[in-house]
Amino acid sequence: MTDAARKPAVMFVCTHNSSRSQMAEGMLRHHAGDKFEVYSSGVEPGKLRDEAVAAMQDLGVDISSHRAEGIDAYMGKVDVDYLITVCSGAEQSCPAAWPGVKARFFWDLPDPSVAEGDFAARVARYIEVRDMIKTRMDAWLEKVEATATA
Repeated sequence: MTDAARKPAVMFVCTHNSSRSQMAEGMLRHHAGDKFEVYSSGVEPGKLRDEAVAAMQDLGVDISSHRAEGIDAYMGKVDVDYLITVCSGAEQSCPAAWPGVKARFFWDLPDPSVAEGDFAARVARYIEVRDMIKTRMDAWLEKVEATATA
């Protein structure tokens, strides 16, 4: 596939690739997967959180088959057009020079994994963060689409 025919690739990076980046990946795939290749990874990959899966199911988006992966699975192997870090840890730890990145963004989102209480209470916090992701993503998509048509 020629570069002109390829869909732009978006990489969401978080520290553990267990919640925020996974929710962002699932959301963008669901809403604009026809326009973008979408990936997520972590600086220190952990395990996908059940609370993140539940928060996304609430929107009708299934991320249950996602697996946490490290940035080394993609760096230099996938042409990334847009790199979006979704936590301050990843912003500080993610290599500043990711090959081929055309634009880099930082969405400083709170860590929902620190939520306490029973499962329902923790999921409620994940839903709050998920909704923050949606707000950021909607604004980002507007900006990207405006730039593409300019």
